[in-house]
Amino acid sequence: MKITTLLRTALFATAVSAFAIPASAQPKASPTDQATLLGQFGDWGAYKASPGGKTVCFALSKPTSATTEPPGRPRDGSYAFVSTRPSEKVKNEVSVIVGYPQKAGHDATATVGSANYVMYTQNDGAWVKNAAEEAQMVDAMKKGADLVVKSESGRGTKTTDTYSLKGVAEALDKVASECK
Repeated sequence: MKITTLLRTALFATAVSAFAIPASAQPKASPTDQATLLGQFGDWGAYKASPGGKTVCFALSKPTSATTEPPGRPRDGSYAFVSTRPSEKVKNEVSVIVGYPQKAGHDATATVGSANYVMYTQNDGAWVKNAAEEAQMVDAMKKGADLVVKSESGRGTKTTDTYSLKGVAEALDKVASECK
């Protein structure tokens, strides 16, 4: 599990590093800044990029609603991703950026309909803890109405981000056709 976690973290960091401005720069860049939009499908966009010469495709959405407890706590942008990296044999990896460093040792949760998924966290990212559940989660997302992600910052701020799943199936179809 530890090797899988480290590998997935490194792969995600590689994919996202091409899209982000160094942390010291303000404001934060969007993950899509260096990617090409393949199409917008409802609330989800399909994108393609080539960080380091390796093709990465992903479907991405921003939350349709976001709440913090206590209310009004500032944070950077949050995004839900479903990524495909053919050179690394990764297909439909679900992850989120929550916009702040998360509480160490504290898992986030993702809910689609009545299905719940535990997500391990590192820095401002979260990934499905049990990789074997990823295909099931993607299938649920394609059929569901909303994805709800709950997490907690290192300072104790509890966040609930709700993502509309309108268009996710079409965005994933586009990603699959572009990233083989």
